[in-house]
Amino acid sequence: MGNAGEVQRRVSLLAVAGWAGLATLLIAAFLAALGGLNQSIYGASSFVKGYLEAIADDDIATASTTPGVALDDATLEELGLPADISTAMLRSGVVASAPEDISIVDDVTHSDGSHSVTASYRLGTEIAESTFEVRPIEALYGVLARWQFSDSPLAVIDVTAAHNPLFTVGSLTLDTRATKTGDELAAFTQVAPYLAIAPAVYEFSYDSPLLAAPHVTVPASAAEQVAVTVDAQPTPAFVERVQTKVDEYLAACAAQPVLQPADCPFGIEIDDRVTSEPVWTIVTTPQVTLTAGEDSFDMPPTEGVAHISVELQDLFDGHYYTREEDRPFTLALAATIRPDGSIAIQLQ
Repeated sequence: MGNAGEVQRRVSLLAVAGWAGLATLLIAAFLAALGGLNQSIYGASSFVKGYLEAIADDDIATASTTPGVALDDATLEELGLPADISTAMLRSGVVASAPEDISIVDDVTHSDGSHSVTASYRLGTEIAESTFEVRPIEALYGVLARWQFSDSPLAVIDVTAAHNPLFTVGSLTLDTRATKTGDELAAFTQVAPYLAIAPAVYEFSYDSPLLAAPHVTVPASAAEQVAVTVDAQPTPAFVERVQTKVDEYLAACAAQPVLQPADCPFGIEIDDRVTSEPVWTIVTTPQVTLTAGEDSFDMPPTEGVAHISVELQDLFDGHYYTREEDRPFTLALAATIRPDGSIAIQLQ
Protein backbone atom coordinates (compact mmCIF):
# COMPACT_ATOMS: atom_id res chain seq x y z
CA MET A 1 0.00 0.00 0.00
CA GLY A 2 2.85 2.32 0.82
CA ASN A 3 4.43 1.80 -2.55
CA ALA A 4 1.13 2.43 -4.32
CA GLY A 5 0.70 5.75 -2.50
CA GLU A 6 4.19 6.83 -3.39
CA VAL A 7 3.59 6.05 -7.04
CA GLN A 8 0.35 8.02 -7.02
CA ARG A 9 2.11 10.97 -5.39
CA ARG A 10 4.84 10.90 -8.03
CA VAL A 11 2.25 10.74 -10.83
CA SER A 12 0.47 13.75 -9.37
CA LEU A 13 3.71 15.71 -9.17
CA LEU A 14 4.53 14.88 -12.77
CA ALA A 15 1.08 15.98 -13.86
CA VAL A 16 1.45 19.28 -12.01
CA ALA A 17 4.89 19.78 -13.50
CA GLY A 18 3.52 19.01 -16.95
CA TRP A 19 0.67 21.48 -16.59
CA ALA A 20 3.07 24.08 -15.23
CA GLY A 21 5.40 23.54 -18.16
CA LEU A 22 2.52 23.80 -20.58
CA ALA A 23 1.34 26.99 -18.92
CA THR A 24 4.85 28.40 -19.15
CA LEU A 25 4.99 27.51 -22.83
CA LEU A 26 1.58 29.12 -23.39
CA ILE A 27 2.63 32.28 -21.56
CA ALA A 28 5.86 32.40 -23.51
CA ALA A 29 3.97 31.90 -26.77
CA PHE A 30 1.48 34.63 -25.79
CA LEU A 31 4.26 37.05 -24.90
CA ALA A 32 6.06 36.23 -28.14
CA ALA A 33 2.87 36.79 -30.13
CA LEU A 34 2.23 40.03 -28.24
CA GLY A 35 5.75 41.16 -28.97
CA GLY A 36 5.26 40.30 -32.62
CA LEU A 37 2.04 42.31 -32.73
CA ASN A 38 3.73 45.28 -31.06
CA GLN A 39 6.52 45.06 -33.60
CA SER A 40 4.21 44.73 -36.61
CA ILE A 41 0.52 45.68 -36.51
CA TYR A 42 0.92 47.87 -33.42
CA GLY A 43 4.46 49.02 -34.20
CA ALA A 44 5.75 52.52 -34.84
CA SER A 45 6.22 51.77 -38.53
CA SER A 46 2.61 50.63 -38.91
CA PHE A 47 1.44 53.74 -37.07
CA VAL A 48 3.22 56.00 -39.59
CA LYS A 49 2.14 53.91 -42.56
CA GLY A 50 -1.47 54.01 -41.37
CA TYR A 51 -1.37 57.80 -41.24
CA LEU A 52 -0.01 58.02 -44.78
CA GLU A 53 -2.52 55.47 -46.05
CA ALA A 54 -5.37 57.49 -44.52
CA ILE A 55 -4.23 60.48 -46.60
CA ALA A 56 -3.96 58.23 -49.67
CA ASP A 57 -7.57 57.12 -49.09
CA ASP A 58 -8.67 60.76 -48.68
CA ASP A 59 -9.79 59.79 -45.18
CA ILE A 60 -8.69 63.14 -43.80
CA ALA A 61 -10.88 62.75 -40.70
CA THR A 62 -8.81 59.73 -39.65
CA ALA A 63 -5.50 61.33 -40.62
CA SER A 64 -6.21 64.59 -38.77
CA THR A 65 -7.32 62.78 -35.59
CA THR A 66 -4.25 60.53 -35.50
CA PRO A 67 -2.55 61.06 -32.10
CA GLY A 68 -0.05 63.89 -32.24
CA VAL A 69 -1.48 65.52 -35.39
CA ALA A 70 -3.70 68.20 -33.80
CA LEU A 71 -1.99 71.37 -32.59
CA ASP A 72 -2.99 72.82 -29.24
CA ASP A 73 -2.97 76.54 -28.41
CA ALA A 74 0.45 76.38 -26.74
CA THR A 75 2.02 74.76 -29.80
CA LEU A 76 0.34 77.24 -32.13
CA GLU A 77 1.74 80.10 -30.05
CA GLU A 78 5.17 78.49 -30.07
CA LEU A 79 5.03 78.27 -33.86
CA GLY A 80 3.93 81.89 -34.14
CA LEU A 81 0.50 80.93 -35.49
CA PRO A 82 -2.83 82.49 -34.48
CA ALA A 83 -5.02 80.52 -32.10
CA ASP A 84 -7.92 80.83 -34.57
CA ILE A 85 -5.92 79.53 -37.56
CA SER A 86 -8.29 77.97 -40.06
CA THR A 87 -8.70 74.19 -40.16
CA ALA A 88 -11.08 74.40 -43.12
CA MET A 89 -8.66 72.54 -45.39
CA LEU A 90 -8.60 69.51 -43.07
CA ARG A 91 -11.33 67.69 -44.94
CA SER A 92 -11.80 65.26 -47.80
CA GLY A 93 -11.93 66.51 -51.38
CA VAL A 94 -9.16 69.07 -50.90
CA VAL A 95 -5.93 67.13 -51.54
CA ALA A 96 -4.91 67.07 -55.21
CA SER A 97 -2.25 64.34 -54.90
CA ALA A 98 -1.72 62.05 -51.90
CA PRO A 99 1.15 59.67 -51.05
CA GLU A 100 1.16 56.49 -53.15
CA ASP A 101 3.38 53.39 -53.23
CA ILE A 102 4.09 53.86 -49.52
CA SER A 103 6.87 51.83 -47.90
CA ILE A 104 8.82 52.09 -44.67
CA VAL A 105 12.54 52.26 -45.42
CA ASP A 106 13.93 52.78 -41.90
CA ASP A 107 12.80 52.51 -38.28
CA VAL A 108 15.31 53.56 -35.64
CA THR A 109 14.55 52.89 -31.96
CA HIS A 110 15.94 55.37 -29.44
CA SER A 111 16.87 54.76 -25.80
CA ASP A 112 13.76 56.56 -24.54
CA GLY A 113 11.50 54.26 -26.54
CA SER A 114 10.76 56.78 -29.29
CA HIS A 115 11.27 55.93 -32.95
CA SER A 116 12.45 57.73 -36.06
CA VAL A 117 10.45 56.22 -38.91
CA THR A 118 11.37 57.03 -42.50
CA ALA A 119 8.76 56.44 -45.19
CA SER A 120 9.21 56.52 -48.94
CA TYR A 121 6.31 57.34 -51.24
CA ARG A 122 5.37 58.80 -54.59
CA LEU A 123 3.77 62.23 -54.50
CA GLY A 124 2.48 63.20 -57.91
CA THR A 125 5.38 62.47 -60.25
CA GLU A 126 8.06 62.75 -57.57
CA ILE A 127 9.52 60.12 -55.24
CA ALA A 128 9.92 61.56 -51.74
CA GLU A 129 10.96 60.51 -48.26
CA SER A 130 9.88 61.83 -44.88
CA THR A 131 11.13 60.97 -41.41
CA PHE A 132 8.55 61.05 -38.61
CA GLU A 133 9.40 61.16 -34.91
CA VAL A 134 6.94 59.08 -32.89
CA ARG A 135 6.78 58.17 -29.22
CA PRO A 136 4.83 55.57 -27.21
CA ILE A 137 1.71 56.50 -25.27
CA GLU A 138 -0.49 54.48 -22.88
CA ALA A 139 -0.87 50.95 -24.22
CA LEU A 140 -4.22 49.66 -25.42
CA TYR A 141 -5.67 47.29 -22.80
CA GLY A 142 -2.38 47.73 -21.04
CA VAL A 143 -0.51 45.45 -23.48
CA LEU A 144 -0.87 46.65 -27.10
CA ALA A 145 1.50 49.44 -28.11
CA ARG A 146 0.10 52.85 -29.08
CA TRP A 147 1.94 55.81 -30.58
CA GLN A 148 1.72 59.48 -31.31
CA PHE A 149 3.71 61.92 -33.39
CA SER A 150 6.28 63.79 -31.31
CA ASP A 151 5.90 66.73 -33.69
CA SER A 152 2.72 67.28 -35.69
CA PRO A 153 3.12 66.51 -39.40
CA LEU A 154 0.54 69.18 -40.28
CA ALA A 155 1.71 71.75 -42.81
CA VAL A 156 0.90 75.46 -42.73
CA ILE A 157 -0.02 77.04 -46.05
CA ASP A 158 0.05 80.84 -46.14
CA VAL A 159 -2.43 81.85 -48.83
CA THR A 160 -2.18 85.26 -50.45
CA ALA A 161 -5.48 85.93 -52.19
CA ALA A 162 -4.46 88.74 -54.49
CA HIS A 163 -7.19 91.14 -55.65
CA ASN A 164 -9.99 88.87 -54.46
CA PRO A 165 -10.60 87.39 -50.99
CA LEU A 166 -11.87 84.07 -52.31
CA PHE A 167 -9.85 81.10 -53.56
CA THR A 168 -10.50 77.49 -54.46
CA VAL A 169 -8.47 74.52 -53.27
CA GLY A 170 -9.59 71.13 -54.50
CA SER A 171 -13.39 71.14 -54.38
CA LEU A 172 -13.52 73.79 -51.66
CA THR A 173 -13.88 77.56 -52.02
CA LEU A 174 -12.68 79.56 -49.01
CA ASP A 175 -12.79 83.21 -47.94
CA THR A 176 -9.56 84.59 -46.48
CA ARG A 177 -11.59 87.18 -44.52
CA ALA A 178 -13.31 84.51 -42.41
CA THR A 179 -11.55 85.38 -39.15
CA LYS A 180 -10.93 89.08 -39.83
CA THR A 181 -12.69 92.20 -38.64
CA GLY A 182 -12.67 95.96 -39.15
CA ASP A 183 -10.47 97.54 -41.78
CA GLU A 184 -8.87 94.19 -42.63
CA LEU A 185 -12.07 93.15 -44.35
CA ALA A 186 -11.68 95.83 -47.02
CA ALA A 187 -8.11 94.98 -48.05
CA PHE A 188 -7.74 94.40 -51.80
CA THR A 189 -5.23 91.61 -51.14
CA GLN A 190 -5.77 89.24 -48.22
CA VAL A 191 -3.32 86.87 -46.52
CA ALA A 192 -4.37 84.03 -44.24
CA PRO A 193 -2.70 80.84 -42.90
CA TYR A 194 -4.35 77.43 -43.15
CA LEU A 195 -3.52 74.11 -41.53
CA ALA A 196 -3.19 71.34 -44.10
CA ILE A 197 -2.66 67.61 -43.91
CA ALA A 198 0.81 66.61 -45.10
CA PRO A 199 2.56 65.27 -47.01
CA ALA A 200 0.26 66.11 -49.90
CA VAL A 201 -0.06 68.24 -53.02
CA TYR A 202 -2.69 70.98 -53.23
CA GLU A 203 -4.01 72.84 -56.26
CA PHE A 204 -5.16 76.43 -55.84
CA SER A 205 -7.19 78.50 -58.29
CA TYR A 206 -10.21 80.74 -58.64
CA ASP A 207 -12.78 81.04 -61.42
CA SER A 208 -15.84 83.26 -61.58
CA PRO A 209 -17.58 85.28 -64.29
CA LEU A 210 -15.55 88.38 -63.41
CA LEU A 211 -12.26 87.07 -61.99
CA ALA A 212 -9.98 84.14 -62.68
CA ALA A 213 -6.68 82.99 -61.19
CA PRO A 214 -4.27 80.53 -62.80
CA HIS A 215 -4.07 77.09 -61.22
CA VAL A 216 -1.07 76.77 -58.90
CA THR A 217 0.17 73.43 -57.57
CA VAL A 218 1.75 73.44 -54.11
CA PRO A 219 3.49 70.41 -52.56
CA ALA A 220 3.43 70.49 -48.75
CA SER A 221 5.86 68.29 -46.84
CA ALA A 222 5.23 67.18 -43.26
CA ALA A 223 5.58 70.02 -40.72
CA GLU A 224 6.47 72.46 -43.50
CA GLN A 225 5.30 76.06 -43.89
CA VAL A 226 4.76 77.04 -47.52
CA ALA A 227 3.26 80.02 -49.29
CA VAL A 228 1.04 80.34 -52.34
CA THR A 229 -0.41 83.32 -54.20
CA VAL A 230 -3.77 83.04 -55.89
CA ASP A 231 -3.58 85.93 -58.36
CA ALA A 232 -7.09 86.85 -59.49
CA GLN A 233 -7.28 88.97 -62.63
CA PRO A 234 -10.23 90.41 -64.57
CA THR A 235 -11.88 88.11 -67.08
CA PRO A 236 -12.90 89.29 -70.57
CA ALA A 237 -16.45 89.49 -69.21
CA PHE A 238 -15.29 91.93 -66.51
CA VAL A 239 -13.52 94.10 -69.09
CA GLU A 240 -16.56 93.98 -71.37
CA ARG A 241 -18.88 95.11 -68.59
CA VAL A 242 -16.59 98.03 -67.73
CA GLN A 243 -16.34 98.89 -71.44
CA THR A 244 -20.13 98.98 -71.62
CA LYS A 245 -20.27 101.37 -68.68
CA VAL A 246 -17.62 103.58 -70.29
CA ASP A 247 -19.55 103.63 -73.57
CA GLU A 248 -22.77 104.54 -71.73
CA TYR A 249 -21.01 107.28 -69.78
CA LEU A 250 -19.49 108.85 -72.89
CA ALA A 251 -22.79 108.57 -74.75
CA ALA A 252 -24.48 110.47 -71.91
CA CYS A 253 -21.76 113.11 -72.13
CA ALA A 254 -22.21 113.44 -75.90
CA ALA A 255 -25.97 113.83 -75.42
CA GLN A 256 -25.45 117.12 -73.54
CA PRO A 257 -25.99 119.98 -76.07
CA VAL A 258 -23.43 122.28 -74.45
CA LEU A 259 -19.84 123.27 -75.11
CA GLN A 260 -18.65 121.88 -71.79
CA PRO A 261 -20.60 118.69 -70.91
CA ALA A 262 -20.81 118.43 -67.11
CA ASP A 263 -18.53 115.90 -65.39
CA CYS A 264 -17.16 114.77 -68.73
CA PRO A 265 -13.59 114.42 -70.03
CA PHE A 266 -14.07 116.60 -73.13
CA GLY A 267 -15.33 120.08 -73.96
CA ILE A 268 -14.40 123.23 -75.85
CA GLU A 269 -14.18 127.00 -75.27
CA ILE A 270 -15.39 129.22 -78.12
CA ASP A 271 -15.17 133.04 -78.22
CA ASP A 272 -17.65 133.54 -81.08
CA ARG A 273 -21.43 133.57 -80.66
CA VAL A 274 -23.04 130.13 -80.58
CA THR A 275 -26.12 130.08 -82.80
CA SER A 276 -27.11 126.38 -82.55
CA GLU A 277 -27.01 123.60 -80.03
CA PRO A 278 -23.60 121.94 -80.04
CA VAL A 279 -23.71 118.33 -81.26
CA TRP A 280 -21.16 115.94 -79.82
CA THR A 281 -20.31 112.51 -81.17
CA ILE A 282 -17.75 109.99 -79.98
CA VAL A 283 -15.31 109.25 -82.77
CA THR A 284 -12.97 106.96 -80.82
CA THR A 285 -13.95 105.30 -77.57
CA PRO A 286 -11.11 104.56 -75.10
CA GLN A 287 -10.57 100.79 -75.07
CA VAL A 288 -10.66 99.45 -71.55
CA THR A 289 -7.68 97.54 -70.16
CA LEU A 290 -7.55 96.62 -66.49
CA THR A 291 -4.55 95.85 -64.31
CA ALA A 292 -4.44 95.31 -60.57
CA GLY A 293 -3.51 98.35 -58.51
CA GLU A 294 -3.20 98.82 -54.77
CA ASP A 295 -6.92 98.70 -54.05
CA SER A 296 -8.71 98.34 -57.39
CA PHE A 297 -8.42 97.23 -60.99
CA ASP A 298 -7.19 100.30 -62.85
CA MET A 299 -7.41 101.55 -66.41
CA PRO A 300 -4.50 103.91 -67.14
CA PRO A 301 -5.15 107.21 -68.94
CA THR A 302 -6.40 106.07 -72.32
CA GLU A 303 -7.02 108.29 -75.31
CA GLY A 304 -10.36 108.83 -77.00
CA VAL A 305 -11.68 111.36 -79.49
CA ALA A 306 -14.91 113.35 -79.39
CA HIS A 307 -16.19 115.49 -82.27
CA ILE A 308 -18.18 118.73 -82.03
CA SER A 309 -20.36 120.30 -84.67
CA VAL A 310 -21.78 123.74 -83.89
CA GLU A 311 -23.08 126.80 -85.75
CA LEU A 312 -21.30 130.07 -84.88
CA GLN A 313 -21.28 133.77 -85.73
CA ASP A 314 -17.96 135.51 -85.97
CA LEU A 315 -17.94 138.42 -83.54
CA PHE A 316 -15.45 140.36 -85.67
CA ASP A 317 -17.19 140.47 -89.06
CA GLY A 318 -20.56 138.89 -88.27
CA HIS A 319 -20.42 136.02 -90.77
CA TYR A 320 -21.93 132.63 -89.92
CA TYR A 321 -20.05 129.39 -90.16
CA THR A 322 -20.04 125.80 -88.94
CA ARG A 323 -17.25 124.60 -86.71
CA GLU A 324 -16.32 120.92 -86.96
CA GLU A 325 -13.52 119.80 -84.70
CA ASP A 326 -12.14 116.61 -83.16
CA ARG A 327 -11.35 116.95 -79.49
CA PRO A 328 -8.91 114.34 -78.08
CA PHE A 329 -9.34 113.43 -74.44
CA THR A 330 -8.08 110.85 -71.96
CA LEU A 331 -10.01 108.72 -69.53
CA ALA A 332 -8.75 106.74 -66.54
CA LEU A 333 -10.75 104.78 -64.01
CA ALA A 334 -10.67 102.35 -61.11
CA ALA A 335 -13.04 99.40 -60.95
CA THR A 336 -13.99 97.22 -58.00
CA ILE A 337 -16.50 94.44 -57.44
CA ARG A 338 -19.18 95.10 -54.85
CA PRO A 339 -20.33 92.36 -52.44
CA ASP A 340 -23.48 91.89 -54.54
CA GLY A 341 -21.40 91.18 -57.65
CA SER A 342 -22.00 94.53 -59.36
CA ILE A 343 -19.12 96.67 -60.58
CA ALA A 344 -18.28 100.06 -59.08
CA ILE A 345 -16.37 102.49 -61.30
CA GLN A 346 -14.52 105.55 -60.12
CA LEU A 347 -13.30 107.93 -62.84
CA GLN A 348 -9.82 109.26 -62.26
